[in-house]
Amino acid sequence: MKIKFLGAVREVTGSMHLLSTDSDDVLLDFGLFQGRRKETAEKNRLLPFDPKRIRNMVLSHAHIDHSGRIPLLTRQGFTGQVICTRVTADACGYLLPDSARIQESDANYLNYKTARNALKRKSGGVGTVKGATKKGVSKQLKRDGHRLDTLRIKEVLESQHIPAIEPLYSEVDAVQALTHFASYPYRFPVEIGDGIDCTLYEAGHILGSALAMICVKDKAGKRTICYTGDIGRYNKPIIRDPAGTFPSEHRKVDLMIMESTYGARIHEPLSDLKPALKKILTDTAERGGTLIIPAFAYGRTQELLYVLHELYNEGEVSALPIFVDSPLASNITKVFGEHPEVYDDETHATFLEKGMNPFFFDKIHFVRSVEESMALNREEKPHIVISASGMCEAGRILHHLRHKIHNPRHTVLFVGFMAQHTLGRRILEKGTEYQAAGRIGPPPRVKILGKEYPLKAHVAKIGGFSAHADREEMLGFLKKADLSVKKIAVVHGEETQSLSFADFLNDRGYAAFVPKPGETIEVP
Repeated sequence: MKIKFLGAVREVTGSMHLLSTDSDDVLLDFGLFQGRRKETAEKNRLLPFDPKRIRNMVLSHAHIDHSGRIPLLTRQGFTGQVICTRVTADACGYLLPDSARIQESDANYLNYKTARNALKRKSGGVGTVKGATKKGVSKQLKRDGHRLDTLRIKEVLESQHIPAIEPLYSEVDAVQALTHFASYPYRFPVEIGDGIDCTLYEAGHILGSALAMICVKDKAGKRTICYTGDIGRYNKPIIRDPAGTFPSEHRKVDLMIMESTYGARIHEPLSDLKPALKKILTDTAERGGTLIIPAFAYGRTQELLYVLHELYNEGEVSALPIFVDSPLASNITKVFGEHPEVYDDETHATFLEKGMNPFFFDKIHFVRSVEESMALNREEKPHIVISASGMCEAGRILHHLRHKIHNPRHTVLFVGFMAQHTLGRRILEKGTEYQAAGRIGPPPRVKILGKEYPLKAHVAKIGGFSAHADREEMLGFLKKADLSVKKIAVVHGEETQSLSFADFLNDRGYAAFVPKPGETIEVP
């Protein structure tokens, strides 16, 4: 049996590992790479295996960096099943079509900008005016005032021999991919290949997330692979803690493939989370500003609503209107509401037993239409906006940022990990540096949708919201779980984090290593 490490290896995004036996290939996650546009576009289109040869796939959870390329897999010949929990399947029913729509929308917008610039440069020809203004040229490429005329844009690009940007997959591809999903409850064994079975356990990362115990039985004997996916924190609201007890047949692990997103870091205590949010919200409201929170639609948005609901119930903050500006987040919140069977005991006691829904109350407004979102961009009264995407790489958050980032009244609050080379990471690093320098001198500048803006808004970060365990919590998982682990492959972390975490584990008696991208190892 072999394991090939293909994605999220010495980096965070694009989770993808291939388990191979003499008879079957099984894929562990198939996520989107995120970061520099050109580099990730090339990586996302590359499939380093033949999809037709993959028997089945195990999906740890629904986040796009783990699930986001499944429509590409099915479009290119994969005929097996995607094994996951019921919550994950329900969430992907919204996440994958939304991912397709975002890709199509972003491609259309970038093609519009390219066509607009081409028309402005052109000094003559059909449908153009010499010296045309930017506004005049824009009108040629739009319908009904603001809707992009994609056919006209395509004509302009073709006439100028400019290749159009194409989305990775379409919404039709995403919907077709969902027919391959097969969902199961936790602790239910499923056959995924000849002599290969998989059992999912709670991972504690987001609702429905799972770590997979994969047992392979062949003439060489029995081997057990534990794929952790992303490991969550302990004692967080809503979600149950990572599993700690396992049946005897799963306790001896030959290889654990373990994440390391925060392999060299320690989170702020969970007890500091509410007070930190209270202070940032109060300071922003006193400046008459908007609190802009880029957040993943799945998990982080619902946790924010949960904590804000608690603060509002306790009268701890001004009850500003909360706008969830993401149709996806609205739909995922609905998924959360439909699966109370996987909530932790605290959520039942705090809300459900009192007849309250943690994620719906009178101050929350779910923004659906583009027109509503555009109106919200221009809203000057203090409010809170929670919008996707979490790393500011796509979606409506970009428009909230470009309308507000140049005004010091407002605050951009980061509540999760920002991968290298993402817009979120640049805003966080530049904003933090400017804040540390006393906000003196010219503000840093950031580029959003091709235009530079001065970063005058306040920038803050709360680490307590992270859905990933930190170094000590991951060690705690290893110690609390009744597992005997022979070897640990450290993945899903920036190289410095993974190497540091592997050293940390080795110093504590574990046999840990960091594979190289594309490396294959035997599991004897």
